[in-house]
Amino acid sequence: MDLTTTYLGLPLAHPIVPSASPLSERLDTIRRLEDAGAPALVMHSLFEEQLTGESHRLDHYLDYGTESFAEALSYFPDVGSYHVGPEEYLEKIRKAREAVDIPIIGSLNGISAGGWTRYAQYIEEAGADALELNIYYLPTDPNLSGAEVEERYLKVVRGVRSSISIPLAVKIGPYFSALAHMARRFAEAGADGLVLFNRFYQPDFDLERLEVTPHLVLSTSDELRLPLRWVALLYGRVDVDLAITSGVHTHIDVIKGLMAGAQVTMVASELMKNGLQRIGEIRTQLAVWMEEHEYESVRQMQGSMSQIHVAEPTAFERANYMKVLQSWRPDPAGALF
Repeated sequence: MDLTTTYLGLPLAHPIVPSASPLSERLDTIRRLEDAGAPALVMHSLFEEQLTGESHRLDHYLDYGTESFAEALSYFPDVGSYHVGPEEYLEKIRKAREAVDIPIIGSLNGISAGGWTRYAQYIEEAGADALELNIYYLPTDPNLSGAEVEERYLKVVRGVRSSISIPLAVKIGPYFSALAHMARRFAEAGADGLVLFNRFYQPDFDLERLEVTPHLVLSTSDELRLPLRWVALLYGRVDVDLAITSGVHTHIDVIKGLMAGAQVTMVASELMKNGLQRIGEIRTQLAVWMEEHEYESVRQMQGSMSQIHVAEPTAFERANYMKVLQSWRPDPAGALF
C-alpha cells in the first residue's frame, strides 16, 4: 500500500499534513507532531502587523480586520500581543529544522505590498523547505473595484516570489468573483501551490459589555464541501499543486480531498480537539479503506473524481443546484405539510 504523495516538490510519507495553527508554537509539540506521524508541518504564521508595527483601532475590525485566523489567538494585532516576534519566529524555524526530519513549511501572513515581504527570504534562510503565503483582504471601500483587489493580491505574490527560491503556496479565501481565473493568475504570478480555503472568524457582539469580541469556532467536516468543490474544478486546469484545508477531520474527508485532486489534506481543528494521535489513526483508517476498495496508491486516487474525470461534470456547476433543491423531502415523522 503506497500512501506517499508529493506536495510543492516535497516527497511526503502520506497526505495528512498539520496546517498552520497554535500547535506549532512550541518546539516540543513540533517534535510530538513528527512522532505522531506528521509527514510535514506548516508553521503558525508570522503576521505583517508584527513586521510593520502598524497600529489598529478596535472598531477597524468591523471592516478591514474582521477576520480572526484559525492560527491566531486574538483580534488585536499589536506587536505586544504576539507570542513571538520576527527574530524569535525565524529562530523557531531554525530550531525546528534541526529538531525534526520532516519538511518545515514557513507561513507568512499579510496583504499590503511593502518591506515586510523580505521576511520571506529570511524564512528561507532560516531553513524552511517551502513557504505558505496566507493573504486576505476585506475590501470595504465602495470606490475599490474587484480588479484592484485582485491586483493587490497578485502584487504581494509577485513580491514574495521574487525574493525566494523555495516552493511557494498561496493560501486564500473563496471570495473572488472568478475564482478559477484568479487561480490561474496566482500560478502565473509564481505560486507553486494553492491552499483552499482559509477560515475567517467574524467578530461577535457582547451585548452586556457592548464590546466587539472574538469567538473561535473550530471546523467540522461539513466545511469540507466548499474547498472540495473548487479543488475538483481546478484539478487539471491550473498548473499548481492543490491542498485542502478546512473541514478535514476523518479518513473519509481525506479520501474525498484526494479524489477531488488534492496533493495533501491539511488538518488542525481535529488535532486540537482530539489529540495529535489522530494523525496516525486517520492514516491507518485511510490504508484500511484503500485496501478494502482495492486502491494500490494515493496517486491512483488523486483527481479521480475531479470535474474533468467524472461522468457528469455538471454536478459541480449550476445544474446541480436545481437537483439539490429538488432532492429535499419532508420527514414523515415531523412533516411541515
